[in-house]
Amino acid sequence: MAIKNLDWSKLGFGYIQTDYRYEAHYKDGKWDEGKLLTDPNIVMNECACVLQYAQTVFEGLKAYRTEDGRIVTFRPDLNAERMADSAETLVMPPYPKDKFIEAVIKTVKANEDWVPPFGSGASLYIRPFMFGYDSIIGVTPANEYKFRILTTPVGPYFKLGFKPLQLCVSDLNRAAPNGTGHIKAGLNYAMSLRAHEFAHSRGFDENMFTDPATSTKVEETGGANFLFITKDNKVVTPKSSSILPSITRRSLIYVAKEYLGMEVEEREVFVEELADFKECGLCGTAAVISPVGKIIDHDKLIMFPGSEHPEDSVTNKLYQTLTGIQMGKIEAPEGWIYEIK
Repeated sequence: MAIKNLDWSKLGFGYIQTDYRYEAHYKDGKWDEGKLLTDPNIVMNECACVLQYAQTVFEGLKAYRTEDGRIVTFRPDLNAERMADSAETLVMPPYPKDKFIEAVIKTVKANEDWVPPFGSGASLYIRPFMFGYDSIIGVTPANEYKFRILTTPVGPYFKLGFKPLQLCVSDLNRAAPNGTGHIKAGLNYAMSLRAHEFAHSRGFDENMFTDPATSTKVEETGGANFLFITKDNKVVTPKSSSILPSITRRSLIYVAKEYLGMEVEEREVFVEELADFKECGLCGTAAVISPVGKIIDHDKLIMFPGSEHPEDSVTNKLYQTLTGIQMGKIEAPEGWIYEIK
């Protein structure tokens, strides 16, 4: 094993081609055994269902190198379950959970030289995805599917260290696909691109989505969930039927309760109460959790005083604790860490 000679500290959140990727094919009602490939290219017909009707889902997780040199990944079983849930929403055959975990481990093992060194601030991003493969012109689900996993070394999602982010609230909203159910992993991102670009074009890091029915309740951003900290140090997270069921948020809630002894409340959060919170954080696989300094709600400025000293914030304690668990510095709850052997 020899770690690749890259300038890990300057790595952005972008695609770098690694040596191997995994592929399995679904045909005639069953998945094949799957295998590792060296070719990063996918060849398909112009009428492939994914190109015509966007029948595709994806997941995202990371692999890390611990202080003692082990390579681990974080809660892939939950990614497998969420991807199966997403697949069922789009009438796709779920990839079996045990095979998903096995494929993740096999792909990371094959690309272990690309796992950044401990302490570099970088990680190996793992992207499982599935799509309709055969030619479909009528509006109907595909009959064949490809399940693949690619990996790429990445740096921080927000290239700011722990500098507070700036968000805006625009009128560009989006609803869940069926108007009632959760937006699944891999289904919500395309619907958030317009709002994301709106925010970036005006100098903001992200756009805050509100509920599609009344625009009065906080939901999420295009790529992250919200956590708020009250003035008496309670963690509050929005409850909604149309936000992504984040694995990172679920993990941070557990960390807040069991590691930091904090009270946690999941409830509807109204835009009008944002100014009452001490801190605001965005959480997800890519960012873990990043502090938010201010939100511009049209002509109204909302500041979070806890962001003035982010190194002393509850958000930072949550970040340090969860990344400590992921990196092997803090003992993890049972079943959270999968070692790549």
